[in-house]
Amino acid sequence: MPNIANILTLSRIAAIPLITALLFFEQPVFRWTALVLYAVACITDFFDGYIARRMDQVSALGRFLDPIADKLVVGAILMAMTATHQISGWSVLPALIIMCREIMVSGLREYLATLKIGVPVSLLAKWKTTTQMVALGFLIVGTAGPDWLHVTLIGDILLWVAAILTVVTGYDYLRVGIKHMADGQSF
Repeated sequence: MPNIANILTLSRIAAIPLITALLFFEQPVFRWTALVLYAVACITDFFDGYIARRMDQVSALGRFLDPIADKLVVGAILMAMTATHQISGWSVLPALIIMCREIMVSGLREYLATLKIGVPVSLLAKWKTTTQMVALGFLIVGTAGPDWLHVTLIGDILLWVAAILTVVTGYDYLRVGIKHMADGQSF
């Protein structure tokens, strides 16, 4: 059944094609529009969970869609920005690390779910997500930002910081998963 929290999550997913399409245009108006839409998507990421808990609207659909929406937004933007060379050179590496970690953690969570084991999101993982969101915001604006602010450089640095946090939190999730696998638990 649709509720406010799920509608917010679905709106985040629905915004992906528009945000990524805007990234293929270099004019500042398109970059700033993409940033505004992206910022709204990021804000819904906070509010969908908050509203679900506050209004007692936590649902199986919401628990399923929310982490997928996060990964779809990040993955689509990283891919579009790499395709348009807004992320290029060495900065492709942290983008790749982020994508690989997201896929690995998704698979691991799926495996652990079959064992009825939940892995809560750590505080460091929340910082990783926040750093990713801010980095992508800077990179979306890119060269359309003010000349006095090295927007792309800031975005690249934050993307590397997010990648480092991604490796650390990915290792934490993997360590928990391997522990359960080593304990002899299986399908």
